[in-house]
Amino acid sequence: MTTPPAPSAPFSLRGMVLLALALSLAAAISLGVTRFAYSLLLPVMRADLQWSYTVAGAMNTVNAAGYLVGALLMPRLVQHVSHERIVLASALLASILMAVSGLFTDTATLLALRLLAGVLSATLFVGGGLLAARLSSYAPAHGGLLLGLYYGGTGWGIAGSALWVPLALELSTGQAHSWQSSWWLLGGMCLLAMIGLLLARPWLHKLWQRTPPPKPAPAHAVASNTTQPDRFRWGQFGFALAAYFQFGLGYIGYMTFIIALLRSSGASSLEITVFYTLLGLAVVASGRIWARLLDRYHGGQALAILSALLGLATLLPVLSTHPLLAMVSGVLFGATFLSVVASTTALVRHNLAPDAWVSGISAFTIVFAFGQVLGPAIVGWISDGPGGLQRGFLASALALWLGALLASRQKALTGR
Repeated sequence: MTTPPAPSAPFSLRGMVLLALALSLAAAISLGVTRFAYSLLLPVMRADLQWSYTVAGAMNTVNAAGYLVGALLMPRLVQHVSHERIVLASALLASILMAVSGLFTDTATLLALRLLAGVLSATLFVGGGLLAARLSSYAPAHGGLLLGLYYGGTGWGIAGSALWVPLALELSTGQAHSWQSSWWLLGGMCLLAMIGLLLARPWLHKLWQRTPPPKPAPAHAVASNTTQPDRFRWGQFGFALAAYFQFGLGYIGYMTFIIALLRSSGASSLEITVFYTLLGLAVVASGRIWARLLDRYHGGQALAILSALLGLATLLPVLSTHPLLAMVSGVLFGATFLSVVASTTALVRHNLAPDAWVSGISAFTIVFAFGQVLGPAIVGWISDGPGGLQRGFLASALALWLGALLASRQKALTGR
C-alpha cells in the first residue's frame, strides 16, 4: 500500500515519479554523457593525439574546474532565473558543446571546450537537483526514491554512451581522428534528452511556481523545542563536507581511467561495452536500492556506508583484471556512486529548512568539485609513474575510505 502525497502536493505520487524520471534526463546529460562518456574516448584520443595519462586526465580536471565555476555561480544565478530555465538552457548549450568537441584536434581547444562543458554540467545538474529536492518535499515518505530516480538518470547517459560510442568508433576505424564522430553522436544524444526535458516544461514550471511545503520537525526535535536551521553553516556539516571532498577526489579517477585500465589489460570491445552498460544500468537501479537508507539516516551514516562500498569497488580492478571481477566492480560502483551524491542532498533536506537548501546543496557541490579538479590530475600523474594505473586506482580507493571515516563522524543537526 503506497503512502499518498501530502495534501499540498501539485501532483499525485505517480505524477511525481514521472516528473522525477523526466528530471533524470538532466542528470543523464550533465554527468552521464557530458562528464563520463569521455572515458570511452580517452584510450583512442590518447593514442591518436599522443597524450600522457596526465594530459588525458587533465581533460577531466578542467571539466571539473568548470563544474566548480558553475557551482559557485548557481547561488547567484537562481536569484534571477528560475530553476526550470537554468535546466533547459544548460541542456541545450551542453548539447551544442559536445557536438562542437568533434570539430577540433588541438589539445588547448579541447581543454577549453571541456572547461565550458563543466560549467554547464554544474548548472544543469544542480538546477535539476534543486527541482528534485523540491519535488521530494511533497512526499517525505518517498523522498529517497524521488531523489534516487533523479540521480539515477546519470545511468541512462552512461548506458547509452556504452552502447553507441564503441559502435561509432568501430565504424570509423581507419579514418583520421576516428573519435571525432563519437562527439557528434554524443551531442545528438544530449539534444534528444533535452527535447524530453522541453516536453516536461509545463510540469517543471508548475513545480517551480509552487512554494515548498514546510517540513515538519522530527519528533525528537519537537520534544527538545528545536527547529531546523534556515541558514546553512559550513561548520555544522564539516565532517560531511570533508567526506564529500574525498569522494570527489576518489571516484573521478575510476570513472576517468577505468576503460583505459580494461583496454590495457586486453579487454575486448564487447567486454568493455557490457561492462559500461552494466555500470550505467546499476546507476539507474541505485535509486531503488538505497532509497530507504537515504530516508532512514539523517546524519552522515549513508554517506559513510556508500563511500566504503565505493572504495571496495575501486580496489577490485587492482586485485585482478579478470573479466568477471571487473563486471562485479562496475556493477558495485554504478550501484553506489551517484547515491553518494543523493545522500548529501538528503542530508541537506533532512537537516535544513527549505530556504537553506540552495546554499546547502551548492556548498556540497563546491567541495565535490574541488575534489574532482584534483582527482584526475593526481591519478594520471601517479599512473604515469611506477605501478601504472593500478597504483592510481589504489590511491582513489584510499581517498574514498578516508571519506567514509570522516562521514561516520557527521551527526544530524536535529538530533543534538
